[in-house]
Amino acid sequence: MHKMNNENQSIPEPIKGERGGKIWGAKNTPIDRENPNTLTPPDTDHGTLPNFKWPFALSHMRVEEGGWSRETTIRELPVSEKMAGVNMHLEPGGVRELHWHKEAEWSFVIKGSARLTAIDAQGREFVDDVSEGDLWYFPSGIPHSIQGLSEGVEFILVFDDGSFSENSTFSITDWFAHTPKDVLAANFGVSEEAFDNIPDHQVYMFETKVPGPILQEVPQNMNEAVEEPFTFRLTEQKPIETKGGKVWIADSTNFKASKTIAAALVEVEPGGIREMHWHNNTDEWQYYLEGEGRMTVFAAEGKARTFDYQAGDVGYVPFAMGHYIQNTGDKPLRFLEMFKSDKFSDVSLNQWMSQTPPELLKAHLHVDDQFIKHGLTNVKKPNVKY
Repeated sequence: MHKMNNENQSIPEPIKGERGGKIWGAKNTPIDRENPNTLTPPDTDHGTLPNFKWPFALSHMRVEEGGWSRETTIRELPVSEKMAGVNMHLEPGGVRELHWHKEAEWSFVIKGSARLTAIDAQGREFVDDVSEGDLWYFPSGIPHSIQGLSEGVEFILVFDDGSFSENSTFSITDWFAHTPKDVLAANFGVSEEAFDNIPDHQVYMFETKVPGPILQEVPQNMNEAVEEPFTFRLTEQKPIETKGGKVWIADSTNFKASKTIAAALVEVEPGGIREMHWHNNTDEWQYYLEGEGRMTVFAAEGKARTFDYQAGDVGYVPFAMGHYIQNTGDKPLRFLEMFKSDKFSDVSLNQWMSQTPPELLKAHLHVDDQFIKHGLTNVKKPNVKY
């Protein structure tokens, strides 16, 4: 598919048969290797479409005592109007300080474990430990904290607004630093001297000792628990299994607290494909966890563009645009699909066609009876197949 420079077979060039030619000027060969379908697009690509890919590796890294964070917002990926993401790591004992957001926060634990604390508007407390494969969701305005346990933790956060920035959250240290001490004293009924050592700026993230077992940390006078827990054991659920992979779905039907973000964890085997489909309710924000894949987005008006994805990349598909995700590597491809919605919903091209009168399909596509008989089968949604 891609003709290489004869002098160095590892250097890709934009050459297709007799078309194209070598790049003589400056180029970034590692990026070209990771994006072969951008360097030499398939002939089915056509028209001008925005960028649907952003690697977290190019996001600014905020390095702090106790961990780090980096974000992908509409600033980095302009098409991402509905959702933004943050990749964060906390060392053992590392704390993302007590804070809250205007936006709802959804998270998937990539590795390690953490302790979460929160309180809802009715004063009901929540404390729980999460580990690899678990989710959490904090509605907008709900104050919470995150702390790494004995091995630390890394996670991906998704917010239901593309303009969100992790750097503009409401933090308890920031509020104290910008409140007169006499007001703090009056509010808490203590002397002003009690606040002599408070930080004079937002702390954001810091490191302290690893908390003890959760039963020792839960307040003895803890009020009634929240009605809808803020955590969910996604990978403990039974997945939908198909010929080429499996998928775990979490939305408000099984993760009751998650009112504004629905999600799916998808695993596609080598040679497999997340079938051609579209989402009939909202945009799709993707995060690639493992493996390599490619996606072509069909935008109508004769427009289509193909992208390659690796672990750590963000993908995006605007509302109703057709697409697929194909495993192009030799290991399983695992990625998250997130939606600003209370329900997961998609429309399968395979299923639609399989339930359309055959003669109507043949008149449209000029296919024969062999395709109708063997190419179309009724499938369960969402589908991953060879």
